[in-house]
Amino acid sequence: MRIALSTGGGDAPGLNAVIRAATLAAVRRGWEVVGIRDGFNGLVFPEQYPNGGLVPLDGETVRGIAHRGGTILGSTNRGNPCHYPVRQDDGSVVYEDRTDQLVALFREADIDVLVSIGGDGSLAIADRLGQAGLPVIGVPKTIDNDLDLTSVTFGFDTAVGIATELIDRVFTTATSHSRVFVVEVMGRYAGWIALSAGVASGVHAVLIPEIPFSLDPVAALIRRREERGSPYAVVVVAEGAMPADGHRAVLSTSIDQAERLGGIGEQVAHKLTEMTGRETRTTVLGHVVRGGVPSAQDRLLGSRFGAAAIRAIADGHDGVMVALHDAGVDYVPLGDAIGRMRTVPLDCDTIQTARDLGIVLGD
Repeated sequence: MRIALSTGGGDAPGLNAVIRAATLAAVRRGWEVVGIRDGFNGLVFPEQYPNGGLVPLDGETVRGIAHRGGTILGSTNRGNPCHYPVRQDDGSVVYEDRTDQLVALFREADIDVLVSIGGDGSLAIADRLGQAGLPVIGVPKTIDNDLDLTSVTFGFDTAVGIATELIDRVFTTATSHSRVFVVEVMGRYAGWIALSAGVASGVHAVLIPEIPFSLDPVAALIRRREERGSPYAVVVVAEGAMPADGHRAVLSTSIDQAERLGGIGEQVAHKLTEMTGRETRTTVLGHVVRGGVPSAQDRLLGSRFGAAAIRAIADGHDGVMVALHDAGVDYVPLGDAIGRMRTVPLDCDTIQTARDLGIVLGD
């Protein structure tokens, strides 16, 4: 058996733990393991890699990588082979489905099974490859925690921990200078990171995509705090949060990747200054929340997922995604897990806790 590992989309703490666990579990069964450089680029464009686009993996090459952030295989969120953009001579763009060509490349490389480690986009590609005849096992990865049919994804715990620590640091400046701060965090169209870190750090308002917001209650809170002698406030806003009477803040769009969100923090800060007369500063946490050393929880979950992916192959599974539920790690149909975003339920315990603590949610 020859197994290929691929890491696609944005990097997440815990990816290397998955690679290590999957490699060790496969080698113990006498199987060969290779890693594909930069998503599928190492297979599609091998000429771009002086040492080859496929990396042999064994116990030696994965030694000591579980605690490292990022992915030793590299990653990319461009060039979906199932919807590949090709610019024409007249400047227009035509999208080609290169799925069959990619499956043929897997067969030419004598790869029996693909273990695709990624978020919704990468797993959608994996599912398409599976439909075209390539045996596939999916491993859910995203700091946003927005993949359906698994209770949590690795990378999320680290992202929340880092965001909480950085928000704590903002608090010290906010209190020292009696200022209002708006902290923008990642999460795309789901508010898990913003809500979890906001409640954990005790901020005064949290704005998430699931609740189209008005700034009236936020401004009222800031004024009340000033009147009672607490002239500072910290507001956390998810990058995908949207005003009830407006639109999401988008930095850019591209023909070969998802839209880039960002700028909502600055918009909120500017508006709060107009509404309250208070100086309001913005801090954008950005990519720091998904970088660095993974938490123990994400190393453990990544290891469990990586080993479970190999067990799935050994047990004859195909076209499934490894998932975590209360009873432990199991498998769900890959096609059922993609295309449905797991957003924050408005009746969940964390939302209720935020309200009980007096945190304003903009509704």
